[in-house]
Amino acid sequence: MPAIEIKPDVYWIGVNDRTTDLFEGLWPITREGVSYNTYLVRDDKSAIVDLVKDTKEGELVDHLSDIMDVADLDYLVINHMEPDHSGALKVFLRLAPKLTILGTPKTKQMLESFYGITERVRVVEDGEEISLGRKTLRFVHTPFVHWPETMMTYVVSERVLFACDGFGGYGALRGAIFDDQCVDPAWYEKEALRYYVNIVAKFSGPVLRAIDKLAGVPVDVVAPSHGLIWRAHPERIIALYKEWAELAKGGGAPGVALVYGSMYGNTEEMMNAVAEGISKVGLPLEIFDGGRTHSSYILPAMWRYAGVMVGAPTYEGSLFPAMTQVLEMAAHKRILGKKTARFGSYGWSGGAQREYEAIVQPLKWEVMEPFEFVGAPTKEDLRHGFEYGERFARWVAESAK
Repeated sequence: MPAIEIKPDVYWIGVNDRTTDLFEGLWPITREGVSYNTYLVRDDKSAIVDLVKDTKEGELVDHLSDIMDVADLDYLVINHMEPDHSGALKVFLRLAPKLTILGTPKTKQMLESFYGITERVRVVEDGEEISLGRKTLRFVHTPFVHWPETMMTYVVSERVLFACDGFGGYGALRGAIFDDQCVDPAWYEKEALRYYVNIVAKFSGPVLRAIDKLAGVPVDVVAPSHGLIWRAHPERIIALYKEWAELAKGGGAPGVALVYGSMYGNTEEMMNAVAEGISKVGLPLEIFDGGRTHSSYILPAMWRYAGVMVGAPTYEGSLFPAMTQVLEMAAHKRILGKKTARFGSYGWSGGAQREYEAIVQPLKWEVMEPFEFVGAPTKEDLRHGFEYGERFARWVAESAK
């Protein structure tokens, strides 16, 4: 995609990545892709804001060269040191001899530890402004959104906020980069939630503090480092991030994330009966096979909904390992304060419930009594499973009012 003007002399010059399989080496994006949104502000002096990973540096240089000579760049603003933001750094230092790097005090430290760079670096303080001529850049420190050195950059006259990982999302840009030009904004919002829970959720407190800090700043455009640029409704993505961040306290919308694993189909058969009972109550329900679905796709539903139903058999006296992995990742991401219950089969002895409770109770999940059965479920077992799901859903619905 060529450079696109956002406001007069403010450009998107980013690149799409549809070949990386794992974001951060962990979260799958093979189907969705991701964008690395780099920005250029031109005036008497010019500033480039954030970069791309090293495998995409050639495309970035090409996009920038469509507008200006790379050698004429004055400033490189590093909002965030993660290599998908800074990987092209050494190339730009070679191509732009007068380039000065701008970042927080911690950015300066990380530049040395990540890249061995100690020169041509200028620290900018929280609230500091730098004039480019008619345009002024203001730097807003937002530590732990989502690394300690992170900041956002605000173009004062144009009211554009380069929000870094704040307000970002997965998903390569499909020709349109703006929310009002996108034909499927709901898809990008869903990918923004997945991105939030995968990447940012553990730092929800700093997210809320950053939103409060920006409350008095007039913003016409929210331009994150990944995903759509919000110019028609910048308030929309800010409101969504605020809503998601507040879920770190617990609770959630009336709905159920049903996550199951099954060795030979017995627990899966019961899952269908339990799901039928939940659906009878009319709550939103998302179902995931925890043994076949990466936790990246499961965690957003667990984060969003008030109820988490777990279907998992006993495996060698313990919880089915695939389910253990999902729940431990939920614990790592600090998914707190859910209503939960577990059903599952066992062959000759139980044991799964003990491990399940050991994981979820420190998260302050309220645990309903389990429903376990031996071997394959009987018709009577399936009837009880339906009733179990219905009772759980009514409990969730009542608590979420």
